[in-house]
Amino acid sequence: MNESLESLESKREGTLRLLWRSLGRNPATLMGSIVVLVMLSVALLAPLLAPYSFKEMHVQDRLKSPDPQYLLGTDEFGRDLLSRIIYGSRVSMAASILAVAIAMLVGTILGCLAGYEGGWFDEITMRIMDMIMAFPYVILAITLVTILGPGFRNVILIIGLLRIPHFARVSRSAVLTLKNEEFVLAAQALGQTKYRVLFRHILPNCLTPLVVVASLAAGTAITAESALSFLGLGIQPPMSSWGTMLADGQKYLFNAPWMATFPGIAITLTVLAYNLVGDGLRDILDPKFRR
Repeated sequence: MNESLESLESKREGTLRLLWRSLGRNPATLMGSIVVLVMLSVALLAPLLAPYSFKEMHVQDRLKSPDPQYLLGTDEFGRDLLSRIIYGSRVSMAASILAVAIAMLVGTILGCLAGYEGGWFDEITMRIMDMIMAFPYVILAITLVTILGPGFRNVILIIGLLRIPHFARVSRSAVLTLKNEEFVLAAQALGQTKYRVLFRHILPNCLTPLVVVASLAAGTAITAESALSFLGLGIQPPMSSWGTMLADGQKYLFNAPWMATFPGIAITLTVLAYNLVGDGLRDILDPKFRR
């Protein structure tokens, strides 16, 4: 038993070493990781990096094109776009982290329990997951926001809840694959409780596919938050959000195209970065995808 646990520890350490080496050999994944880290740093240091407050108005400079004073121009109220994009990164990165954390925590626990317990609990849990996944993602999100009301907390909660089925299905599949392995049977033979076996021995070996799903879900969470804010159902003024900035900019596409262009670039770069990280992690951690 001790030898089995030691071999598992060695396997995890070897996976981490493989991860760092593979990142160096995969430029796209490395670039995506750098962009994500930069965006996280910008979100954390927004008050220090932003030239102005996100709600500070300079009416005399409304709809001003990019210049040395306003590097990305101003909006219809004279607010500095660079500052609003910097503060808007806080909302987007919070959506990518908090919403995915909620989905990963709840979905992983439900999926692990369903796969390990089986029977009626498995059947009921997975049918509920199937029902949630049967509805179009954005339409269901809009419906829930309409019921609960707009706002930062509700948007994060709804995005997280709608991503639970993806983590539940992946974790359940991993548990079904592992629960009859020798190290699990050995732990059961030593008299360990079933939940100790599940969360101490099985769950750590399910994390690889879950990490990949989480990195890909982060980009989707940013897109969902931006879409809801674009429709006026997400982040409410005066708080800054990339989706809200896109909605404001569409009215000035010809007079002030920078109002929609720069928030759109921020969304595209961040979502692309998360997708590159997710694809890279899949290639690194799953032997079937290694080149």
